[in-house]
Amino acid sequence: MAAITQPRKMQVATSEVVRDINKRVVLNLIRTRQPLSRADLARISGLQRSTISLIVEELLEDRWVLEGPTGRLPRGRRPTFLRLNDERVIIGVDIRPTQITVALADVNGKFASQEVMPTPADPKSAVSAMIARIQRLLDSCRGKKVEGIGISLPGRVERISERLVFAPNLKWPEFDIREPIATATGLEVELENAANACVLAAVWFDHVESRNMVVVTVSEGIGTGILVNGRLARGLSGMAGEFGHVPLDPNGPVCSCGSRGCWEVFASNRAALRYYFESSAQAPGLTFPDLLSLADQGDGRAAQALEKMAQYLGRGMRMIVAGLDPEQILVVGDLTHAWPRFGPVIQAEVQAQVLPGAALPRLVPVHGHGMARLRGTIALVLQKHFAGVSEAAA
Repeated sequence: MAAITQPRKMQVATSEVVRDINKRVVLNLIRTRQPLSRADLARISGLQRSTISLIVEELLEDRWVLEGPTGRLPRGRRPTFLRLNDERVIIGVDIRPTQITVALADVNGKFASQEVMPTPADPKSAVSAMIARIQRLLDSCRGKKVEGIGISLPGRVERISERLVFAPNLKWPEFDIREPIATATGLEVELENAANACVLAAVWFDHVESRNMVVVTVSEGIGTGILVNGRLARGLSGMAGEFGHVPLDPNGPVCSCGSRGCWEVFASNRAALRYYFESSAQAPGLTFPDLLSLADQGDGRAAQALEKMAQYLGRGMRMIVAGLDPEQILVVGDLTHAWPRFGPVIQAEVQAQVLPGAALPRLVPVHGHGMARLRGTIALVLQKHFAGVSEAAA
């Protein structure tokens, strides 16, 4: 006898779930289109005016939203405009192999203060120094509501334990960054890979409308953040996007991850400096911005080193184009200051290997890469209150 299958129970959303969804929709509309009136919200969202009024009153009571100036109409009641309350603030921390930036921003992503320090070799010392700077920012808030702390990392965090587990360029061992900071401050702490943070910044603050894009961060190493169908791709263990550690040449230079010939040993800032030093006497303390400056001043060896770096960046991006078919690739890093030098070379390399029938993605430089990472830390906290990446990018 055939087994009798029981009909599946339908999942019915409770009124509380519906109300929460509507509240997030309204809050996100105010965030992206402020200032706007209650009538605007009803028209754009499709919700009834009575529902909008109830949600707005709740947001006003919670101090997420403030009433601003009144507008003018030919006749009838003058509308009152709504905007986010910039007295609600977020602390962002951007950890890089050479420096750490701790900053304070409001919910609109406007930064009020920043403090930069060298990155200690010991993670415990680094966390202690970060806590001291965070406490100074908290003391300066003068009654403002601090929503949380967002931290971007040049590595990967294990999702269950929330411990840093892979950061070869940072050279820190596996370490719990979140718990000591959360305990010391009493605030929620959110951790994210730096490239993923840049994806969040593009979606939340630059209002990039693409639902399929890749952010490539180029600095001491190479990181990639992937947005697929409006969602961050994390993978089974949270390691999705580590294209920088895919070997291009198994006989190439040793990478910080322990392998040989990874993409980042050929296409990172450090790779360009290596190319320059191989062709000239080593200059003590020379940095990548210095190399850009030398090329602009007519130094042929510097120009050749940067061109070689650009060629390898394009060759590595072929993996991304063939594997993910993104609508656009956003490039974040100091190299964007010299985009006329890099952009055409990268574009030519990618175009040379586009598969038949595939579209060439738009290559977009993102200027101000440090701010992109920091704004990503703010978005990391905001998304807990507003909407997920998939909703924000819709």
